[in-house]
Amino acid sequence: MFKPLKPRLFLLLSAAMLAACGEVEDTRPGQPVKQRQMAFKEMVKTFEPMGVMLREGRYEADKFAALADKLMAKRDAPWSHFGPDTHYPPTKATPEVWKQPEQFEKNKQAFITATDTLRTAAQGKDKAQVEKAYEAVHEACKTCHKQFKER
Repeated sequence: MFKPLKPRLFLLLSAAMLAACGEVEDTRPGQPVKQRQMAFKEMVKTFEPMGVMLREGRYEADKFAALADKLMAKRDAPWSHFGPDTHYPPTKATPEVWKQPEQFEKNKQAFITATDTLRTAAQGKDKAQVEKAYEAVHEACKTCHKQFKER
């Protein structure tokens, strides 16, 4: 009766120990890596519900427009935290961010332009335009991630 409990207990303890290891903490002044990671996570929390709404065929124009406004309010938050000497653990950014600053800036501007277009489309409430603009933002994110984020 007690034998099946031992493997389960071992797995549970192993999982707890691995969880305790966790990720490296950002201990630098102002925690720039942590700040930019949190800012990106906040954007995803706004952007993903927009995608779900479109993918599941539950487009609600007013709700989508409100989310687009929220995204606009959050979109500038991470960029100032990519300063010099901020490529250290726990970053997920590749060294290319600092080696190719012009390209990084170009990708950032593409994202800004795409979010402007998304907001305009959301205000217009035309679902086809909203879907197209949402996809452009999604592509801007993917393009930047391919070049500048560890996989």
